[in-house]
Amino acid sequence: MKFHYYPETDSLYIDLSEKTSVDSREVAPGVVLDFDAEGHLVGIDIDHASKIVNLSRLEAEALPITTVSLVGAQT
Repeated sequence: MKFHYYPETDSLYIDLSEKTSVDSREVAPGVVLDFDAEGHLVGIDIDHASKIVNLSRLEAEALPITTVSLVGAQT
């Protein structure tokens, strides 16, 4: 799973799978779900993300994480 934030558009994309999206559905204003050819959820796109979610904090609880990577992290 990867989180991609695009400050120029204030959008957050949560990449849930490496599979290609072939279908997208807007489920709420500015929230789009992407699906693969089999209908499985592969990503979530959130427009105006800073108005919808708290981007200053990321928490994970009881996830079987083996690798954490912070690419282009700001301090």
